[in-house]
Amino acid sequence: MGKLRVELNRAGVRALLRSEEMMAMLQKTANAAADRCGAGYETGSYRMPTRAVARVSAVTAAARRDNLKNNTILKALK
Repeated sequence: MGKLRVELNRAGVRALLRSEEMMAMLQKTANAAADRCGAGYETGSYRMPTRAVARVSAVTAAARRDNLKNNTILKALK
């Protein structure tokens, strides 16, 4: 059996990582995680030069304490 060689199309991968579809999927995942976290958490998304990014952050003092003590955001993403 011969060796399989895969060569990525770098421009295509870059376009995929920055696409609107990727942004929508990431935002959907972040919103679901924020909903599982409870009150005091919010989401945001933006586009970097190389990829789309979505984030979940604790915005209230109670949510920050909860996240520090229980890793709430990390657990919500699993």
